[in-house]
Amino acid sequence: YSSEHSRDDAAELAKRTGLHFSVQPIAGMVGVFVEQLGLTGLAEENVQARCRGVVLMALSNADGHLVLATGNKTELAVGYSTIYGDAVGGFAPIKDVPKTLVWQLARWRNEQADRRGETPPIPPSSITKPPSAELRPDQLDSDSLPDYELLDEVLDHYVEADRGVCDLIDAGYEPALAEQIIRMVDHAEFKRRQYPPGTKISFKAFGRDRRLPITNAWREHCP
Repeated sequence: YSSEHSRDDAAELAKRTGLHFSVQPIAGMVGVFVEQLGLTGLAEENVQARCRGVVLMALSNADGHLVLATGNKTELAVGYSTIYGDAVGGFAPIKDVPKTLVWQLARWRNEQADRRGETPPIPPSSITKPPSAELRPDQLDSDSLPDYELLDEVLDHYVEADRGVCDLIDAGYEPALAEQIIRMVDHAEFKRRQYPPGTKISFKAFGRDRRLPITNAWREHCP
């Protein structure tokens, strides 16, 4: 379900930066898995990402290249990635960069190119279009997640500052929102444990700086 505009953006990015670009269709592979296993719903969506992961690792193996995992800190925090799918790779350059900061950095990079009279390397539509995993028709990240500005704000409180659900509610956040985000973060620990290493830019990067059990039954209850 990769949209035409996403394919166009990828081709344009490669053209602007001088990167090699090729298209490897996965529809046939996905179709075999779906038919053979009778997959529907989320399982059918995720097998697309896993087929892409297999293709990327196979090309990496054949060409001697390193696959880069593309997840950012916000996605890793709430588990918005497919393990063994888009989470494959040998290095994750933006794993400690929140989603909203990724957008800011992309705009900054284009502005620097403009100032030097160069072609901005990142297609503007890649920055401005609504975020989507593109695993089903008309899918948007906002179908499953709060607005990224709000999400990053709450994650900064919970992950970086160690404030719990009661602190978030006291700070004025809706109880249901605070509980939802904290639950997603806690449940996604098993994914983060298996994510590739990456650049650290914050005081509390996932992994070494924030070590929690993969699973536990403890939940904070507010009076």
